[in-house]
Amino acid sequence: MPVYVRPLILPGLGAFTLAVVAGCGGAGDQPEIAADAVSVTATDTACQVAKARIPAGTVHFAVTNKGAKATEFYVYAPGDRKVDELHNVDPGDTEQLTVTLAAGSYQVACKPGKQGDGIRQAITVVGSGGTAASDPRLARVVDEYRTYVQQQVDATLSATQRFAAAVKAGDVAQAKQLYAPSRVGWERVEPVAESFGDIDPKVDLREADLEAGQQWTGWHRLEKALWVKGATAGEERYADQLLADLRDLQQRVKTAEITPTSMANGAKELLDEVATGKVTGEEEAFSHTDLWDFAANVEGARKVYELLKPVVQQKDAALAQRLDAEFAKVEGLLAKYRSGDGYVSYDTVTEPQRKELSDAVNGLAEPLSKLAGTVAG
Repeated sequence: MPVYVRPLILPGLGAFTLAVVAGCGGAGDQPEIAADAVSVTATDTACQVAKARIPAGTVHFAVTNKGAKATEFYVYAPGDRKVDELHNVDPGDTEQLTVTLAAGSYQVACKPGKQGDGIRQAITVVGSGGTAASDPRLARVVDEYRTYVQQQVDATLSATQRFAAAVKAGDVAQAKQLYAPSRVGWERVEPVAESFGDIDPKVDLREADLEAGQQWTGWHRLEKALWVKGATAGEERYADQLLADLRDLQQRVKTAEITPTSMANGAKELLDEVATGKVTGEEEAFSHTDLWDFAANVEGARKVYELLKPVVQQKDAALAQRLDAEFAKVEGLLAKYRSGDGYVSYDTVTEPQRKELSDAVNGLAEPLSKLAGTVAG
């Protein structure tokens, strides 16, 4: 499976940047590992880091999974804030995460079975590195993207207010129509929202991902009420909670730490979201509105690429040319499934058609995984 990488977008946490050196992993397709990489050995019961003190600046983590379960690898800053992560490091695989860290105390964690808080180890980053060089072009790009993110979050809240009103009024037909449009802005900038840690589980958790004792709130709870129960009685407070959580996001995003490399990593994450949830039909299990989410993820990734494109063209014209072609291929396939202002129900998409979409997504994800490294390089 593709490596699932979240961007570094942290509120009030100083200057951090990160770049994904490895693209897609998997047996027989192991990434090139940097000679100075810090080895991390993950098993089902341990997370062993070769070094406890690491020089500030660019740090390569080479994560080898010697366990029987797929694992995830996280880097946490003080306050348990996520710096970055790798998802789906399969048994026997080695994946590389490259992150630029300022001096300070951190924790790394392996999550065998991709559950729980993880097996954690403390590391200390020392020295004066870890601050990205200033580039006026990229500074403008960050400002433009910050504006875009704020616009998308504002639009999400506005659309969700209409959706929540229909839910609270018991108007099931209207709520169904408003459900997918309410999620478009969120799906375009989801990596930013996910960087805050606590908001994403409240608003976007799927029933299948609930852990023991965890309360289920957010869009997908309401989705099930609409498409399975066919009624919203008793769900009104969850509509109110969804709005409250999105208002919280609206305020927090104003102080999000956004860098050019975090933008690029976020674009790759959006494609991984498509590969792990949308193409499979797992994301919208009850409404089958997956193609709405699929398209919004691609649109969000495209926005990042277009903002960074002048820099990419200068540093790697061949990569820019390939990304143009792969984006066009995915967007062309999506256009086949347009219906009115939206998309057909995903349960009408055949398995061969889903395979075609999956292949196109993977074709785009591979060069997109090089975007952050190119921008940083």
